[in-house]
Amino acid sequence: QVQLVESGGGLVQPGGSLRLSCAASGSIATIYRTAWYRQAPGNQRELVALMSSGGFTNYADSVKGRFTISRNSTKNTVYLDMNSLKPDDTAVYYCNFNIRILRATIVSDYWGQGTQVTVSS
Repeated sequence: QVQLVESGGGLVQPGGSLRLSCAASGSIATIYRTAWYRQAPGNQRELVALMSSGGFTNYADSVKGRFTISRNSTKNTVYLDMNSLKPDDTAVYYCNFNIRILRATIVSDYWGQGTQVTVSS
């Protein structure tokens, strides 16, 4: 009923930049919180950045000042602009939306398929 499609990952040198996108489609009534998570090999999935429905943002300490989350509500799309990338940022990045679908009363979690970001020289 809802699909999240991510794009924008890839290989970048240290100090470089990437923009990730995540577009939601389907029977969407309301999108609430949106977020980006990442998971490096051998590590647990961790929260990178989130944006509330009211526009409040919060970031992991490790990415503050380097990453920016933003949203285009008309396109149901969330972005993650990543600057000054470091090898430690290498991970699979996942978008996460809290969505209430049409004719539903509850809010559910939806995840993107994941996109690989590799920071290496």
